[in-house]
Amino acid sequence: MKQFYVYILASKKNGTLYVGVTSDIRKRIYEHLEGLYDGFTKQHSIKRLVWYEVHDTVATAIQREKNLKDWKREWKIELIEDKNPDWNDLYSTLSF
Repeated sequence: MKQFYVYILASKKNGTLYVGVTSDIRKRIYEHLEGLYDGFTKQHSIKRLVWYEVHDTVATAIQREKNLKDWKREWKIELIEDKNPDWNDLYSTLSF
């Protein structure tokens, strides 16, 4: 079964945040790390995967992404720190 991921990247602890959605999180985060595409994350050097969650459908993942983009910054920080209080880069922990 295909899975979809909503994720948050940060430039550093309490730094600039980026919310995204993908069906291949390892590939997508690699693309951010390598700066393969021009855009917001490349301009602001946003490369640290600090939070993600898995969804079973693309519709729920996209809706969650939209909701998170509408959240206040403080709410996003609370979401990150609930699971990742030290803002560790989670990219190396992806094991699928």
